[in-house]
Amino acid sequence: MSLESSGSPRRLLDDAAAMRAFAHPVRLALHELLLRSGAMTAAEAGREVGVSQALASYHLRQLAKYGFVEQAEARDERERPWKVTETVQEWDDGATAPEQAAARSLLEQVIAERALSRLVEWQQRRPDEPEAWRRIGGVGNTYLYATPDELTAVGAAIAELLGPLMSRVDDPSARPEDARPVLLTQVVVPLPPTGSGD
Repeated sequence: MSLESSGSPRRLLDDAAAMRAFAHPVRLALHELLLRSGAMTAAEAGREVGVSQALASYHLRQLAKYGFVEQAEARDERERPWKVTETVQEWDDGATAPEQAAARSLLEQVIAERALSRLVEWQQRRPDEPEAWRRIGGVGNTYLYATPDELTAVGAAIAELLGPLMSRVDDPSARPEDARPVLLTQVVVPLPPTGSGD
């Protein structure tokens, strides 16, 4: 179940090589940083994510090779900043070609692992956060019975609710004063039946 945005530039990943290229923790971190902070040089981005300028530059070039980032307008002749090309990436959940399915699985696993590490960071920070944020951040766990069509409808309804909030990624002037970046990772796992068939 994917979350389609309304209004934000989005890209459907249907190329296995692009999905594998994106499925790298440093590249995901750099991409997220550029999403949040806007155009940055490799040196600036490397400092923010804790890698060398050379390593940041290499990973940014790999992201550019597959169209995830591009060169931004330079502030002067010495700087070469980078910016993201789209704010939302989606992939074909129904891909059946083995290479594409394997790349999709890898990307989903890396994103889930990254989300889990962000959750651990949050749990460490949570005691020092304002009460409103302490109540909101965390994990929910819901079991339900649904058909594929019903889950698709749930995804569409969530996307409609998130659309105005996601548009703030591209328009900082639309962000309320107390808004902050939030990672919302969606995990939908169809479970196998139990021994009794339930």
